[in-house]
This record gives sequence, structure tokens and C-alpha cells, in this order.
Amino acid sequence: MWFFRAREIVEFARQIEQKGQQFYQAMAGKAVNDRVKEIMLSLAAEEKEHEAIFTRMLTGLEDYNPPETYPGEYEEYVRALVEGHMFNREPSPEVLACRAGGPGEALDMAIGFEKDSLIFFYELRQLVPEAERSTVDKLIREEQKHVRRLALQRRELDQ
Repeated sequence: MWFFRAREIVEFARQIEQKGQQFYQAMAGKAVNDRVKEIMLSLAAEEKEHEAIFTRMLTGLEDYNPPETYPGEYEEYVRALVEGHMFNREPSPEVLACRAGGPGEALDMAIGFEKDSLIFFYELRQLVPEAERSTVDKLIREEQKHVRRLALQRRELDQ
């Protein structure tokens, strides 16, 4: 028996990207120089683009309606899983942005969050039917692109 459908994992991804966008927008708002602000706004735009990609992925995926002991039980369960993601264990993306000591630390945090997302998706990949794993693989590839871009921006910031 499978615990998740690809549709659910894509929905998790959308929620994670929304939090990422909020974080990067908050970081842009507190940036003290134009270059850092530009990087953060670019990252927020990427998160928005990823959310749109994941939204498009939802079309054509089947809904999953598991048996529930009360209405909304499964939705609460899925929400609890998403809230366990590193981005969601903190008070808010805005609070996280305030904790970043500077642009380098903010990028390091972002790389950590993206890696956390990758681990999350790799783990969930094992919990979907074999026929739906290609959808999860697409999510993983998108997150890998983001890690590479963040790492490049981190190196550029150090120059």
C-alpha cells in the first residue's frame, strides 16, 4: 500500500515554494545594498516560477481521496507533514530573514532549506507508486537547479 500519490507531493512542493518566496521577499526588504536586494528578488521570482511549474504539474495527476475517520483528517495529516519541513519549523519566513546576519548567511540558509526540500522529496519518492515516481523526479530536478543557482550566487557574493 502506498501512502502518498504524486499529486500530494506536488502540493507539498507548492507550499514549500510559497514559504521560500516569502523568505526571499523578506530578505530583499531588509537588504542594505542593491546587489543583495537584486539576488533576493531573483530568488523570490524563482520560487514563484517553481510554484507555477508545480501547479502545472498538478494537471493530469489523479486526486487521492483516502478513507477518513472524520472530514478533513487526511488534509490535516498532509499539512502536518509539510509543516515539518525546515521552512515551516520556524515562526515565519519574515522572522527567519531577521535572523540572517548578512547576505552570505541568508544564502547559506537558503541552500540549507533547498537541500532540506531535496531530502524531503527523496524520502517521499519511496512512498509513491512506481508509476508516479517520474513526477517526483521532476520536482527533485527543479530543486537541484535551485541549489546550483544558490551555490553560484553564494560564490559570486564572496568575490
